[in-house]
Amino acid sequence: MATKEELQTQADAEIEAAKPLYAQVNNDRREFTDDEYAQAKIDLGNVKWNDQQFGYINARQQAYNSIAEQLDMQYWDNVNSTTTWKDHIAKVKSDNPKPE
Repeated sequence: MATKEELQTQADAEIEAAKPLYAQVNNDRREFTDDEYAQAKIDLGNVKWNDQQFGYINARQQAYNSIAEQLDMQYWDNVNSTTTWKDHIAKVKSDNPKPE
């Protein structure tokens, strides 16, 4: 896992490589100012850090079945003495691990 500083270095390099960047202000297109480039680097660094630290949450939310489906799994697991629901939850968690 990358440090915040490493991710910020990557973000800085990506913004530099993407130059020139432009802003649309009152129907006028102009290149970013130095302050806007600096802010873009900070913003991209923060996005990279948040994705690394918390991206697993979104991934898990998208991978889980709906609550209704999970409740149905639990019902049928109880009726049939199976572990479908537990297996589903374990797979989602193993496929999208929480960073350490």
